[in-house]
Amino acid sequence: MNWKSRYFARVFPRGRASDDAHRSGGDAADVDVKRARAPHGVNATTMFAMTRARAPLARAGERRDGAVGKHATGGAARGTARVGRARRGLIVTNVATPSKGSSDAPKRSKVEIIKENSDYLRHPLIAELATEASFISEDAAQLYKFHGGYQQDDREKRAFGEGKFYQFMMRTKQPAGKVPNKLYLTMDDLANTHGNGTLRLTTRQTYQLHGILKSDLKATFSTVIRNMGSTLGACGDINRNVTASPAPYANKPEYAIAQDLASDIADLLAPQSGAYYDVWLDGEQIMTAEKPEVTAARMENRNGTNFEGSPEPIYGTLFLPRKFKVGVTVEGDNHIDVLTNDIGIVVVMRDGKHVGYNIYVGGGMGRSHRNEETFPRAATLLGFCAPRDILYAVKAIVCTQRDYGRRDDRKQSRLKYLVHAWGMERFKTVTEQYYGKKFEEGKELAPFEFPTYLGWNEQGDGKLWYGVHVQNGRLRGEMKKALRNVIERYELPVRLTAQQDLLLTDVDPSWKADIMNTLKAAGVKDAEDVDALERLSMACPALPLCGLAITEAERGLPEINARLRTVMTKVGLAASDDLMIRMTGCPNGCARPYMAELGFVGDGPASYQIWLGGTRACTGVSQAYEDRVKVDNIETFMEPIFAMWAQQRKSGEYFGDFINRVGFEALRAFGKSYVPSAVVAPAAAVAPVASVDTAGRLPRVMVERNAFEALQAYAEKHNTTLTQATTDAIMKMIAADK
Repeated sequence: MNWKSRYFARVFPRGRASDDAHRSGGDAADVDVKRARAPHGVNATTMFAMTRARAPLARAGERRDGAVGKHATGGAARGTARVGRARRGLIVTNVATPSKGSSDAPKRSKVEIIKENSDYLRHPLIAELATEASFISEDAAQLYKFHGGYQQDDREKRAFGEGKFYQFMMRTKQPAGKVPNKLYLTMDDLANTHGNGTLRLTTRQTYQLHGILKSDLKATFSTVIRNMGSTLGACGDINRNVTASPAPYANKPEYAIAQDLASDIADLLAPQSGAYYDVWLDGEQIMTAEKPEVTAARMENRNGTNFEGSPEPIYGTLFLPRKFKVGVTVEGDNHIDVLTNDIGIVVVMRDGKHVGYNIYVGGGMGRSHRNEETFPRAATLLGFCAPRDILYAVKAIVCTQRDYGRRDDRKQSRLKYLVHAWGMERFKTVTEQYYGKKFEEGKELAPFEFPTYLGWNEQGDGKLWYGVHVQNGRLRGEMKKALRNVIERYELPVRLTAQQDLLLTDVDPSWKADIMNTLKAAGVKDAEDVDALERLSMACPALPLCGLAITEAERGLPEINARLRTVMTKVGLAASDDLMIRMTGCPNGCARPYMAELGFVGDGPASYQIWLGGTRACTGVSQAYEDRVKVDNIETFMEPIFAMWAQQRKSGEYFGDFINRVGFEALRAFGKSYVPSAVVAPAAAVAPVASVDTAGRLPRVMVERNAFEALQAYAEKHNTTLTQATTDAIMKMIAADK
């Protein structure tokens, strides 16, 4: 029988039950039987298997067009038949997006087939890790992502005629950025023994360890697993690390609530099949613990959310259509860029009591150049739920994306495109059927601010925390050694921030002086001594390891920040004037440049697309202002924009707010009439710029290769930039000559 002519039963709740009925069983259900087309990316065999447990798209008797955006065309399900009252355990299926056109074979991306045939992420990864080759196949590399990493090629270490220089990156999962002391020391050791000697702090509060050889992979992963760590689900089509405001306040309970929820959601959405241990520990199980309420939420299936009897009750064999990100914060604190997540959650307190959560959906940064159907999006308010309902609400949203997110086109597979195509009302209606009740109206919240958590702060329990600025998240050289020293000496737990910085927590006040002296001796600057632009900036790793990178980011931003400061000083802006700058080497947006006041997005070799208009609180998406701005022309390009800000801003007006007030048309008009020599900065605000070509770029000097390599080694050892290292060397030489 052709699968199109099969009938599948779908369960609909008879009515909105009370909270108690929702959690304890509720009433029986009516059954609606419809003829269904298969979802995008699902063949006949898979469609039949999917009847284990899925939820409906619409209420009984409601006509659906079934389309998700203009790419999803084709016939809708038709025909409705009442068959009375259902008994529990009835087979349920969703009726999802129809395939394009009239073809009998729904289109599926290659990754969907790899996942389905992998035995829940085992094969062919297990076999290929055992070979002597320096790399793994594309199929295995796709599965490796789910386990927590990427296969990479160091473009700068390729030897002529020998092809790619393969190595591997491993990413950990640290809900809320919490790192136990034991795990910190383990990661620090692994960077030296199995990595490239550095540790990378990511924009989602995790570690990345670069430079691992394939022969060292199992030893590296097993060491992390046995020392209180995990990498499972750090990459791949799955829930990624759950971020949360990391501040260790002991006297502000909302922060602990957010951090605990991040951990619970991470447990709820973690893969369950055991493949992780089969791959990295040869099947040995490591004891883990989760709250009973997390287990109960995962296994509940009254609303057709689960694959009954499957090793993966939420994910099934296909997992999610694309990556999935969740962030949790507290009212007024947007350190984590909560609206950039697929699900953003805000803890709501009233009169000191926790009353529930506001839930936002459909955020995401990734896009593609010259593809207007891809775009960054800030999450939209879905509604409010009580504390005991939050895990069920999260699960309902995930299952909606699982069943209706597109699986034919990975560029259109994120939740934001489903929300955009359907609209919030339709998305809410579908999600509520998985949830089993209606969402309440969202609560009014205080405006967001963007704290960095840097410097010394009181925890509220008699102890302190110290926020250390880590330039673009790269721990190396003397800084890495000094941090290891104090963290090991005082057995400090650590928290990673969403700004790629690091918090030393639970510090006894009597240790403060020693910690400061140790860090200062290694050249680690206190936050107050770091330029304001540097403190707020962020970049992705980009070249040479990221396969998607078009140009520099991590290695290029420090110099560009210094050049921008020179321009700002020239036009009369004070050293205390700052703006949020973020840079990525490609348009995928890992460093969230589309939320920044000034975003640099790589669009060619030594070239960037400029985005303007993000806000300091990271509550709205910026807009593309100019394409293909060359690195050498950044000063010339930015000078009129900064000059207009200096001349026309209101008192205390942030750069992003100024851009949004005056608009792009006014910016362009000012730039056309701008004459650099007409700008005269106040003398007190101007740093010496006599040696700088302020009309164009900073001067360039050619050096011999051995001198360059020595400077590069010096910069890495002292955790500084090549520009600063070169400047220091020259100034020392000049001073000695005098």
